Amino acid sequence: MAKRKKAPRSYRSPGSRAKNPRMPGSGGGGADMMAQLQAMQEQMAQTQAALAEETVEASVGGGMVKVTANGQQEILTITIQPEVVDPDDVEMLEDLILSAVSEALERSRKLSEERMGGLTAGLDLPSGLL
Repeated sequence: MAKRKKAPRSYRSPGSRAKNPRMPGSGGGGADMMAQLQAMQEQMAQTQAALAEETVEASVGGGMVKVTANGQQEILTITIQPEVVDPDDVEMLEDLILSAVSEALERSRKLSEERMGGLTAGLDLPSGLL
């Protein structure tokens, strides 16, 4: 019985594959897209770090209660003027504090949306995703 000769296998380099624009990594710009995503990820990390350093302040009750938050929605300080502390009206003080915290957090969210919105402007992302 004679041995059959195997047909030689041809070698194809990864770059010689058929180009299909719909398949990532097949020459249709997938590498470019990955580079863009990595650059955006780095910019987002830098922006988030900067937001941790930026602060917003909310003041209510004519400046009697002030709240400072950073761009990552973290409350940093709460300042209460002594004259607003009335043991007979604790509820008013609670309302002032709650109002100031809510306003500071809203300002912080808006700051974050402004900073991060510039990075994601060209993308069609659902709101609230970032």
